[in-house]
Amino acid sequence: MSLLSIFVSMVFYMLFLFLFLEYSREKQGFYKWFSIIAICSFPLWFLNIDSWFRWAKTISILLPLCFFNYVRISNDGKHTDILASLKKKWPLWVLYAILNLNIAEAMLQDLGAGNIFNALSGLILCITIPLPTKHWRIGKNDGKNTFAEIVADLPLAWCLLYATWNAAFVYGENISYFASSLCILIIPEIWILFKKRVDLWLMARVYTLAVHLLIRACYDIFTPVMDSSAWFSSTFLNNWGILNIVLSGLYLIYWFINYRNKDYVLKYSEKYYGY
Repeated sequence: MSLLSIFVSMVFYMLFLFLFLEYSREKQGFYKWFSIIAICSFPLWFLNIDSWFRWAKTISILLPLCFFNYVRISNDGKHTDILASLKKKWPLWVLYAILNLNIAEAMLQDLGAGNIFNALSGLILCITIPLPTKHWRIGKNDGKNTFAEIVADLPLAWCLLYATWNAAFVYGENISYFASSLCILIIPEIWILFKKRVDLWLMARVYTLAVHLLIRACYDIFTPVMDSSAWFSSTFLNNWGILNIVLSGLYLIYWFINYRNKDYVLKYSEKYYGY
């Protein structure tokens, strides 16, 4: 498969993902029905999922997606009774645990494949996730500028480290899907910079990963148009893991130095993005 055809397919897929994020952020009916359709597609997963990791990844994203969406709905200013309990702090701790779980799943896969350096990078990412006590929140819905988003004050540096760590993981786990997976890692970074809202990264990651896993679980459209199997190099993978652990180690030092300053993530956001 030529690089040009893969590149063109990636461009169209990223455009789709960008528009998907726009609708998922603003249109409650859209993201509500998306999660319902995702769960109803469950019987199709048996035809396309063939490993414990893929099952774990799909279930741990698409099932919590319903919870994620109904937490948003409960904070839209219209639902005051049935979903009132979702207005509290505990849903944010659940989402925090899910983020850690999804990183841990990839870490275990990396360890099993011998990608020790990249697995350690994932561990550092887990350690340095800001806690929900002050750095996660659920916005209101004014229908113009805010849409009941679930936001987290993750520094841009953390988001970029996550992207390079996860890309290296996919490169080693299933190289044939590397090109398509690269799209869902690039678009959240582009989208948050376009919005000038780094705190929207978590939501962008949830929706791009969810739609990607749903497509893969239902039918493989990526291999015919974005098969990147020919790109694999064990030497490159090893060097990438080393680079990731070096960058993550430097970030861990930065994080540790600022750890006592409980508001350092907020100050970072205010300094660079003015919010």
